[in-house]
Amino acid sequence: MKSLQDYTTVIRPDNNGIFAAYIPLLSGCHAWGQTPDEARAELIYVFEMIQEEYKEEGRSLPEDVELVIANAS
Repeated sequence: MKSLQDYTTVIRPDNNGIFAAYIPLLSGCHAWGQTPDEARAELIYVFEMIQEEYKEEGRSLPEDVELVIANAS
């Protein structure tokens, strides 16, 4: 069974003074919090829900891909 540590996770400040956390590979797997730790804790909860949905549908979570961030120059 996959865990959150198996995926690239992004946590960044949002424009509203809160933090957004998400897994780029998994559509809908995003959460927010007042601190990076709070956002990550919420993301764990969302990830578990998505994992359960995949299981109920008889699907496996996809393998993570390498995330490359390029500078816009």
